[in-house]
Amino acid sequence: MTRYFIFGVTSLSFLLVAISGTTVSVAFPQITTEFHASLILAGWVLGINQLMATAFMPLGGKAGEIFGVKLVYLISLAVFTIGSLLSALAPNIEILIFARLIQAIGTGSILPLATTIVSEEFPNSRQKAIGLFTSIMPIGNIMGPNIGGWLVQSYGWRSTFWLNIPLGIIVFLISLKLLKSGKGEGGQLDMVGTGFFTGSLSAFLIALSSLGDVRNGASWVLTVALFTASIIFMIAFLQREGRIKNPVIDVQLLTKKPFLAANIFNLFYGSAALGIMSFVPLFATSVYGMTTLESGFILTPRSVGMVMASVITSLNLPKWGYRWPMVTGTGVIVLSLILLGLEPSGLNILGTQLSGAFLLGAILFLIGAGMGITAPAANNACIDLMPERIGTITGVRGMFRQSGSAISIAVTAVVLDFIPDMGRGFMVVYYGLAIILMLTVPVIFAMPKAAGDLYTVEKTGQPAH
Repeated sequence: MTRYFIFGVTSLSFLLVAISGTTVSVAFPQITTEFHASLILAGWVLGINQLMATAFMPLGGKAGEIFGVKLVYLISLAVFTIGSLLSALAPNIEILIFARLIQAIGTGSILPLATTIVSEEFPNSRQKAIGLFTSIMPIGNIMGPNIGGWLVQSYGWRSTFWLNIPLGIIVFLISLKLLKSGKGEGGQLDMVGTGFFTGSLSAFLIALSSLGDVRNGASWVLTVALFTASIIFMIAFLQREGRIKNPVIDVQLLTKKPFLAANIFNLFYGSAALGIMSFVPLFATSVYGMTTLESGFILTPRSVGMVMASVITSLNLPKWGYRWPMVTGTGVIVLSLILLGLEPSGLNILGTQLSGAFLLGAILFLIGAGMGITAPAANNACIDLMPERIGTITGVRGMFRQSGSAISIAVTAVVLDFIPDMGRGFMVVYYGLAIILMLTVPVIFAMPKAAGDLYTVEKTGQPAH
């Protein structure tokens, strides 16, 4: 019975992270206005969270293996809560971005560790447990925008961060009581490798952001230097991870065919299905003229669609396998992005007039269903290759998803800054992401087909066919 309570408390942490992420998205337009920040600078309030969560997902998973999952999990919860407090008190946009960086360190570590905890508690029904656990995130995504819309409209954007503090303390105390203590394997964390990776992604994202300044007369030299630094840091990262004894990311999780395919897919899935969703409230207010409260509510259909599809897919994964849910879900997301790019303002069906807001909600429900079909299969696709390395694999998977999400946020901010017409800018972004995601479909067929059809990766490095 205890394991079900443990499932509950780890689900609470997932719920907290989901609520936090979506409330900030709803607060984003007000944050931009209050601090009189450019869209590119304000975009870092969203982007820095993705960036640091990306870096700390594999690091958090690895730290759990070395020092023990419970200890690292509790530290992550504490860091997340402290970051929320600093965000609530931020006097300017720069301090807010720094506070979001602190918050993201906790967020990135929580996700792989929580998955590890659930997997260890349900070893004989891991697929269903992880699938159902994944569905907790969209439940938070249902609650977050509606809570955030009400809080921002009633009490201002800072209230979205104050909300995290009591919730974070409650989850910490319950976890402290319920979770079983365990010793880690020992060893050292590869902080240098993590620094190389973070430096590479940071330089790349800053270079993307600096493109907006180049248009205003700034030198191309800085932008080119940043892109060059990004490449150098990435080369240094890959070289180091391949030669040290205890890397934060095992090279075979980056280079072996099924893992490489999964990493490529998760990178572009994060771009098309996660990062752009942070801008939906801005899309709703600027293009559809919705209020802050309405812009929060409009995200609800997406989460409902994701919950419904995720539960159904999770329960049927043993029968359906991994590949076809990913192909089907990806197709639905691509279709949804194309429909978003059309920006439907209304439709008359058999004398019934459907408003633009209704159609936007319907499209977001569709994209949520696509995500709910895709995510459980993608989450499990490579875990069976190394079930003893769940935390690390989950961290790497999350790292690539968050990298895609962070890049998507940076590129979207630049595109919207370049194109004065907000509607046209969003159309370019949606169509571009649809094309990119469509090109990743062949990669799915290089990933494991189903749990029962796998070779041992150490022997072959290939999934069975």
